Amino acid sequence: MCRVVDLQQAVLAKNDASAHLLRTHLDSRGTTVVNLLSSPGSGKTALLERELLLARERSVAVAALTADLATENDAERLARSGVPVKQVLTDGLCHLEAAMLAGHLHGWLPDDTRLLFVENVGNLVCPASYDLGETLRVVLASVTEGEDKPLKYPTAFGLAHLVVVTKTDIAEAVEFDEGAFRANVERVNPGVEVLLTSARRGHGVGTLLDRALAAAGGAPLHSPVMARRPDAAHGHGHAHGHTHSHTGPADAAATAPARS
Repeated sequence: MCRVVDLQQAVLAKNDASAHLLRTHLDSRGTTVVNLLSSPGSGKTALLERELLLARERSVAVAALTADLATENDAERLARSGVPVKQVLTDGLCHLEAAMLAGHLHGWLPDDTRLLFVENVGNLVCPASYDLGETLRVVLASVTEGEDKPLKYPTAFGLAHLVVVTKTDIAEAVEFDEGAFRANVERVNPGVEVLLTSARRGHGVGTLLDRALAAAGGAPLHSPVMARRPDAAHGHGHAHGHTHSHTGPADAAATAPARS
């Protein structure tokens, strides 16, 4: 058991080092990463498509990278927004890692990109443990998933800078208890903002983009209690933020080969 724990800690430490390099490099070129985590079927792609369309209307230079075990369906949907989109197929891996992300960004990400939205693999367990060099970590949950979702996945929700509720247009039909959900979020991540959205009706659309732009502009981020602990559940004892150091592309991508 000790060897397993040691191996897990070593893997996470290596990922943290890669994430630091990637964050430093992207900060130096003015790109802010937004890491989106959710369970499958949360409506994450539908909301992101609306946010990308709005960003294009506002002339904000954005790009999106979406990860799945198989198929390029999500990338095809997001590409309808007209912004640069890349699909990553993880070949069975249940999450993205910083070195993997760096390899995919190398030679692809447009130089003027201000915001990069990363749609992580649909999974609230593994992705929660891996820093991707993001500035803003967002966890999404639909009204159909149950009010106790934050308690079932405390690491994912506990390390979020922002929580987004999706599909609120059907909240009444599924008897979603907003108060109970907010209370459960507060238990694992006191003080974090909870946004209510409906991609279908347009309710709350644009708020995620606003929060991402504020983070890119240096606005203070929510500081999760879990992220401040040295023994944080996923191995990270830090809060994400801009460092504005200068590291070259080769350094940022050195931990992973470029992928197509």
